[in-house]
Amino acid sequence: MSGDDKRIAVVDDEDDLRDAIVEYLSMNGFVATGYGRAAAFREAQEREPADLAILDIAMPGEDGLSLARWLRARGKTGIIFATAAGTSIDRIVGLELGADDYIVKPYELREMLARVRSVLRRLPAEQDQPAADSSATTATAPGSGKRIRFGGMMLDLEARALSDSQGMPIDLTAMELDLLAALATRPGRALSRAQIIDIAGGNDGGDAERAIDIRITRLRRKIEPNPDTPRYVKTVRGTGYVFLGD
Repeated sequence: MSGDDKRIAVVDDEDDLRDAIVEYLSMNGFVATGYGRAAAFREAQEREPADLAILDIAMPGEDGLSLARWLRARGKTGIIFATAAGTSIDRIVGLELGADDYIVKPYELREMLARVRSVLRRLPAEQDQPAADSSATTATAPGSGKRIRFGGMMLDLEARALSDSQGMPIDLTAMELDLLAALATRPGRALSRAQIIDIAGGNDGGDAERAIDIRITRLRRKIEPNPDTPRYVKTVRGTGYVFLGD
């Protein structure tokens, strides 16, 4: 499978590992570049943004978490965190920042390649694609087609994009889009956290169910008029969550 010239940045202070990832991704059709420090990556990102960044969390100087905050404030660059085994707190903080995936060191290069491809497939459509036509109201009821309307918003399942009532994109991470799609295509059906993990992916080991709660909180901040009193994604006590459309 070709990388279709997608640009991948590998930010890791371990020279041998970084070089191996860059070489392996390049062999598989990606335009991969390695950076040993966050500052070098920042400078390159200003010139030509990467489609996806693989960030080592524990780097000297500016760490991967700080760099992710900067990336999230700039746009839709995908983020995969590389974290040492057993550092669950890093995974939780990373989820709160909007990471698209995780990989735990040490890992095989084939596993990294699979995660890169998966995140790239799940990233939102580019903003320069035509916006959803606000007059296209047919087959948009929850669960009835490729577009789902709720609260004036439009979830385009095919384009993997959410827009507001004016057709402007709402910035969701790949994981948040997966989560919203899993719930919105099953309106009125209470899903347990385990079911959501099976449908939407994102199994973070022992922290998986806690990770779902964090993603729900982030999603509500972006789609709910009042995140503290959610209208669309409601908690079902003792079960999980349910999506309620208009």
